[in-house]
Amino acid sequence: QEVRTFGTTTASLLRMRDWLVEQQVSLVGMESTSVYWKPVYYVLEDDIECWLLNARHLKNVPGRKTDVADSAWICQLVEHGLVRPSFVPPKPIRELRNLTRYRKAQIDERSR
Repeated sequence: QEVRTFGTTTASLLRMRDWLVEQQVSLVGMESTSVYWKPVYYVLEDDIECWLLNARHLKNVPGRKTDVADSAWICQLVEHGLVRPSFVPPKPIRELRNLTRYRKAQIDERSR
């Protein structure tokens, strides 16, 4: 299976999305590490089904030491139905959450 590396800029993520669509990829599994999954998920979600996977469920294999090996392992787990995706709220709910969090931060800042 082919492995490609992409950067983390928006332009690079869009190139990744375009390549995945061109390859007719229908499902992407990704590890939920901190907030680093979010840009990838947000760029892909309109075109490709995305599974956010709990990192604790992926770490049980000895010898996984590289990003390429991790990616191949995640691919195998998803292909064979050995993992279940975490819940990610729909885009409108995420947008509302962001607005309410921003509003709260503004109120807190003004109340100082």
